[in-house]
Amino acid sequence: MARDKPEAAAEAEAAPELSYREQLEFLNPIAQPLASRKLTRKLLKCIRKATKHKQIRRGVKEVQKFINKGEKGITVLAGDTLPIDVYCHIPIMCEDRSLPYAYVPSKTDLGIAAGSKRPTCVIMIKPHEEYQEAYDECLEEVSALPLPL
Repeated sequence: MARDKPEAAAEAEAAPELSYREQLEFLNPIAQPLASRKLTRKLLKCIRKATKHKQIRRGVKEVQKFINKGEKGITVLAGDTLPIDVYCHIPIMCEDRSLPYAYVPSKTDLGIAAGSKRPTCVIMIKPHEEYQEAYDECLEEVSALPLPL
C-alpha cells in the first residue's frame, strides 16, 4: 500500500498538462483582455509570491467585496469558467474603479498558483514590498492590454 502512493504521485506528475494553446480552446466569449503566454506565467508567479505573504483575495465574493471597499490590486480572472454569469460583473466593477484586470486561460492553474487544490475563477493580487518588482512588471503589462469594446 505504501508503494502505491509514490507511484500514483509519479503518474500524476507524468500526466501531460494542457499547453497554453490547448487551454485556449476552452475559453468563454467574454475572456478579453487575455494575457499572453508570457504574461500568464508572470501573473501566476506573482500570485505564488503574494500567497506566501497572504496578499491575495480569492473567489468571486471576496474579490467583489474588496473591490467595493476600494482596495487596489491586479484582478486575474479565469477564462474557462462556466457559466459566465458567475463572474461576468467583475470586469465592469474593475473598469468603474480603474483597476487593471486580465484573463488567464485556466482556473485550475489559477487555483494551484494560489496554493489551493481547488480551481478558482478570480483572484486579486495586492501590492506588497516583498515582491514589488514582480507586481509592478505585471501591473505595467496588464495595464497595457487593450480593453474590450
